[in-house]
Amino acid sequence: MLSLTNIKPNKGARKTFKRLGRGNWSWKWTYCGRWCKGQNSRSGGGVAAWFEWGQTPLFRRMPKLKGFSNAMFKKEYSIVNISDIAVLAEKGITKIDKNVLLENKIVRKKSLQIKLLWNGELKVEVNVVVDKATNTAREAIEKAWWKLETN
Repeated sequence: MLSLTNIKPNKGARKTFKRLGRGNWSWKWTYCGRWCKGQNSRSGGGVAAWFEWGQTPLFRRMPKLKGFSNAMFKKEYSIVNISDIAVLAEKGITKIDKNVLLENKIVRKKSLQIKLLWNGELKVEVNVVVDKATNTAREAIEKAWWKLETN
């Protein structure tokens, strides 16, 4: 009958640990697997994972960051050419803004601002709403009697 007094684990399920430092009869008494002397043979001894044993550490070999970089505050623009807008105008779209450019996959990222560049010819009259435009693009739009709004 099975009871708490005669329960045993299966054979080979539990392994006895090696009893270190328990006298000469145990065959593991002199150095106990830690070898002779030093930092690593003591209890609680050892070194940190990043320690490099006298070699100049990595964090001291790396160049230090100096000065200030304004890269965090850089404005990025999605570039749209007048030729891209002319293609949309030929489809019959009269008001072109960020949403129209996103729907027609001319602009991929929703978070970026839109900058209009002069590259192409203008044939159909449309209203364009962008965040920024170059001077040559402004002049080309004014000559073609388009309307340009910048935010």
